[in-house]
Amino acid sequence: MTEQNEFVKECLQNERAFCTAECPFNLDVRDFVGKIQQGRFNVAYRTYQNAVGFSGIVSALCPEPCKQVCPMKDAGGSISMKLLEIAAMSYARNTAPDQYNMPPKGNRIAIIGGGISGLACALRLTTKKYDVTIYEKSYLLGGHLFDLLNPEIFLDDIKQQFINENYTLLLNTEISSLDDLSYDAIYIATGKGGNDFGLSHNEEGAFATTKSGVFIGGSIAGVDTMTAIAHGLNVSGAIERFLKVGKMNHPEEATGTKLLYEGIRITKADAVEPSNGKTFTKEESVDEANRCLKCACDACVHHSPLMNYFKKFPKRIADEVEVTIRPSTLDGNGTVCTRLISTCNHCGLCKEVCPKDIDTGEFLRESMQAMHKKGAMPWAFHEFYMRDMEFSNNEAALVKLPKGHKKSSYMFFPGCQLGASDPRYVTESYKFLTQHFPDTALMLNCCGAPADWAGDVENHAKVIGKIKDDWINLGKPIAIFACPMCKQMLQRFLPEIEGQFLYNIIDEKGINLKKNTKKEIASVFDPCASRYESALQSSIRNLATKAGFNLEPLPMEGKMAECCSYGGHVAIAYPPYVSHNVQKRIEQNNNPYITYCSNCRDIFTAAKKPTWHILDIIFDLDNENRVLPTISERRDRRLKLKQQLLNEFWKESSIMEKPAIEVLISQELKEKLNSKYILESDIYTIVGNCEQSGNKLFNPNSETFTGYMQIGKMTYWVEYRARQERGFELVNAYCHRMKIEEGE
Repeated sequence: MTEQNEFVKECLQNERAFCTAECPFNLDVRDFVGKIQQGRFNVAYRTYQNAVGFSGIVSALCPEPCKQVCPMKDAGGSISMKLLEIAAMSYARNTAPDQYNMPPKGNRIAIIGGGISGLACALRLTTKKYDVTIYEKSYLLGGHLFDLLNPEIFLDDIKQQFINENYTLLLNTEISSLDDLSYDAIYIATGKGGNDFGLSHNEEGAFATTKSGVFIGGSIAGVDTMTAIAHGLNVSGAIERFLKVGKMNHPEEATGTKLLYEGIRITKADAVEPSNGKTFTKEESVDEANRCLKCACDACVHHSPLMNYFKKFPKRIADEVEVTIRPSTLDGNGTVCTRLISTCNHCGLCKEVCPKDIDTGEFLRESMQAMHKKGAMPWAFHEFYMRDMEFSNNEAALVKLPKGHKKSSYMFFPGCQLGASDPRYVTESYKFLTQHFPDTALMLNCCGAPADWAGDVENHAKVIGKIKDDWINLGKPIAIFACPMCKQMLQRFLPEIEGQFLYNIIDEKGINLKKNTKKEIASVFDPCASRYESALQSSIRNLATKAGFNLEPLPMEGKMAECCSYGGHVAIAYPPYVSHNVQKRIEQNNNPYITYCSNCRDIFTAAKKPTWHILDIIFDLDNENRVLPTISERRDRRLKLKQQLLNEFWKESSIMEKPAIEVLISQELKEKLNSKYILESDIYTIVGNCEQSGNKLFNPNSETFTGYMQIGKMTYWVEYRARQERGFELVNAYCHRMKIEEGE
């Protein structure tokens, strides 16, 4: 499977915001703005001051490079960071510098140059109680700030920030040679055109020179004022590293960001203008801060139903999968996220919305395979669906050439669930196809999705292999699909089979559609497997429009289609997630839905959302009064479909076998069996086995028998009584994962 680090290496979750990356001080704008949004001006100021050192100077001189990269630039105006910073200073309860009670350090550090970069370095080092001496050749501190600001502004700010710190200041003292100095470390900050003492930059470390213990930065390096201040603040880290380990290889400060605008949800909002024309009030500050998108790549967590539900980014998922597949437990079995792995619907939306095309769904599919291979995935999550797939590919399967043909140009592949929902979907579609393409063969079975979703590679390969063999025997025809998932599966695992959609053919060939005279408004719900089938999506809308429907788009459709909740067979693994998703899907608008997936249609109808399958409209089938089938009825319908197809198209008689034993099941119990995924056919089998083997217990008080039987991996229990007329009556039934070991 894809290695954890490989899977998430391109993830942008922790990338800095565009503004932060552009800021010389790397101000954490998301944190700063978040505090303003909450009206917490005091802590917002601390965040700002800790980042820039001299808050008054920076707020006065900063050219706001962040504005040029702000995504709001063309959506109402860039965020006014300078005014927010001024607001933080104005409305903070206390702007006095923090006072740190730390013991003095013995190291002596010289700073050559009393300009703003040298002062920034001194501020950081004195705060940590280093012995700092500043050498300034002129009689004043501040350097080129005298050319930019009123001295009162920057001199007051300098005085304020150093109010709790001690340092030695030597004015009118020019250093002509470093040999005259005896210090543990030296920072050269002599300003633009200043003396570099013949030293060049050492590429091994930030601010390092070719002379051990000597660093250089600020305006002498050709940078602007803001960057010069940032140099001074940051060089303190390089100096400390040298003092501690004797190395000049302090890493360069990270710059830039890999964040992409495609990963940001931009909401237009007009910039807030100060009512006094100069500065924000508290309320205006909060309003402007609330415009900030706090840029972070969270498209996956916002759009992906799975990641949104669990509030987990791909990196977190990768970490949890890693300790699940490769746990550090003695038994080698991890359980950290077995449920999460089994909860993915494999809809593909996460990859579609990710600006780096990270496919979390595919990663979880591979993780499922790894867990299945080691026998660590709870089999109960997929047992029912695997048995259902086996039924579809055996008892309910039908692969036949049309009468009189030895090979076919086309084959109809309706999938296993279309006929389970309504056999007429298949019979009417096949009738249409044979009218236009008389040599159309039929392949009625399952595409193998249940095995793929269960991570059962071996069983999946068998299904795919059987489909390929049958396809070859039919003459390698073009497949005509009614189910988008079936086409997706075969495209992925049998790309040699050329495929088309039934609905494209109907749209192209034409059919007499019963007009919706009410001009009802509806919305097309695109199945997630149709995400990249734009021609199919267009045909569905054409057909619905021709039938007289007025269509209104859903917020999530086409390439952004979401899963109805059926994909991945999550219903047993995590029912609350399924309920949550279904509710989200049907609440997108109040219109009835038109879809072209029988699972979408049945799931939404069960949730009381009026939903048509497009075939209901095409063939004028009764949709409104139809009762949704239970899991047992879905099996019966597939068997009846097979029988009907043989009778109608091949004139072959086929009789469904009746249960060997008659068991009366009340409607209430049928609903319980359906909710617990217990088949009525299994009830017949278990009661019959109890009666034949005598392996049952009798309760004289209730006059009922109790017995059990293991079918597949699941153990089923039944409580029943004999009826006076004939047969038996089911009183109760349930199942569990425990296996009963019988003695001799």
